Amino acid sequence: MENKVALVTGAAGGIGAAVVQALAERGALVAAADRDADRLDETVGKLAAEGLRVESFPADVTASASVEAMVEEVEQRLGPIDYLVNAAGVLRLGDVRDFTDEDWRITFSVNVDGVFHVSRAVVNRMVPRRSGAIVTVASNAAVTPRTEMAAYSASKAAATLFTKSLGLEVAQYGIRCNLVAPGSTDTRMLSSMWQDDSGRRGTIEGRPSSYRVGIPLGKLAAPKDVANAVVFLLSDDAGHITLHDLTVDGGAGLGA
Repeated sequence: MENKVALVTGAAGGIGAAVVQALAERGALVAAADRDADRLDETVGKLAAEGLRVESFPADVTASASVEAMVEEVEQRLGPIDYLVNAAGVLRLGDVRDFTDEDWRITFSVNVDGVFHVSRAVVNRMVPRRSGAIVTVASNAAVTPRTEMAAYSASKAAATLFTKSLGLEVAQYGIRCNLVAPGSTDTRMLSSMWQDDSGRRGTIEGRPSSYRVGIPLGKLAAPKDVANAVVFLLSDDAGHITLHDLTVDGGAGLGA
């Protein structure tokens, strides 16, 4: 991956930040994009201080014009984009009966519209070059019903089928499109679901009352676990893999 150019959205923290670090450690020049400019600069600053080649590109993936301008700036400053990782995502919890229109809209604006906007902008530049690799970070919730997560699950299912369909369209140009589907990962998004210290234990051991099994491996994923899967699917080692959904959940989805 030496001197390859990678664009990672949702790069300010969690899985996105871990992906940025993993790619940069392998020699890539990484464009880190996020709507939270302050947190993004903090993340990029720490990685740059370690000698990694990472630059920040604040952008709102829900806004098509913002995305197009950001992608153009990345290519002008860093060069043609070889890799794209769609890691931007939001989680809004609630029973469907109580879910607000605004929470539904935000969930799909980021988790689905954002993937569409960024993927379209990047693919339009990859096609003439007849090369590139894209990974969308989805979720095991895309195939497993979850209480209070109907919007999140539906949005990740949409992003999953979008990415696979895109991959089918652009395979003729040598562009590969895959997905990584994490389960419960030790990030701020996950901890926001917990009311107290029992939240971690319940996530690992399971909650029969909400029809949720635990994690057979007995631990949460670290962001690096997910990042390593993303890097593999981008790499030449996965050169004949496309339209694939790689689940990284410690067995929580029972192989679904």
